[in-house]
Amino acid sequence: MSSMCGRYVMARGVGDLVAEFDVDETYVDELDASYNIAPTDPVPLILDRKDKDSGSVSRKLVTARWGLVPSWSKDAKGAAKLINARRETITEKPSFRKAAAQRRALVPADGYYEWQQELVGGKIHKIPTYLHEVENGVLAFAALFENWPDPALPADDPARWLRTCTIITAPAADSIGHIHDRTPLIVPKDLWAEWLDPETTSEADIRSLVDSMPEPHLVPRVVGSLVNSVRNNGPELIEAAGPESGTLFS
Repeated sequence: MSSMCGRYVMARGVGDLVAEFDVDETYVDELDASYNIAPTDPVPLILDRKDKDSGSVSRKLVTARWGLVPSWSKDAKGAAKLINARRETITEKPSFRKAAAQRRALVPADGYYEWQQELVGGKIHKIPTYLHEVENGVLAFAALFENWPDPALPADDPARWLRTCTIITAPAADSIGHIHDRTPLIVPKDLWAEWLDPETTSEADIRSLVDSMPEPHLVPRVVGSLVNSVRNNGPELIEAAGPESGTLFS
C-alpha cells in the first residue's frame, strides 16, 4: 500500500483549539469546519517558537498549506507530493531533515479517512473508513513545516513567504493494519510540549522522541461514498454507512 490517504476532518473552532492546546498567540481569526480536508488546503497548525530577544517560548496557532515545499525548492509545484513524511526517514531525507530538527508542529484533527481495499469477484473495491479517537477527542498529528520564499516576488512583499506542512506517518497498529498499513503519527497530549520544543534539534533526540510515541487507540467506522469526492463536505461524511448503501464502494 501507499502512504496515508490524503483526507481528514477538522471541525473545531479557533477558541476550541486555543483552549485545547494552551495557545498563547493565535494568528487565525476564524476556521471553517471541514469534513473533507484535502492536499493543498489551508490547515490549522500548532507550533512553539522561541523569541530571539527575550528567549521565551510561545505557542502559536497559525495556518499552513498542506503539502510541504522545502525552503530550497525552485517552485511550489511539487507540494502535493509531500503531504506525508515517513517517520522512519524524516531525519535523513533532504526534504524533511532540516524541518525535523527545527520546525516540528502539530496538526489538530477530529479523525481521518482511509480506503480499505477488498477483492470481491476479481475486482478491487475500496471501502471508505473514518478513524477517530475512542472518546471523539482531538487528535494531534505530528507534522513538519517550512517557510518557502517565492523567488518571483521581491523581498519586501508580504506575500513572498508561503508556509507549508507535511503530516508524519507511521506503520499502522495491528488493530487497524487491515484497513491501511500506514497511519498518521499521533502525538499524545503528555508529549505535545516535548514534540514542539524548539530546543530539541539533534538527530538522536528527535529519533528518540519519535520512537517514544505510543500506538494510538482508534475506532474505525465504515462511511458512505460521499467522501470519495473532495467537492463534498459536511458532517454527513462521517456518518456510518447504512445497510441500504452497502459496504463496498469503488
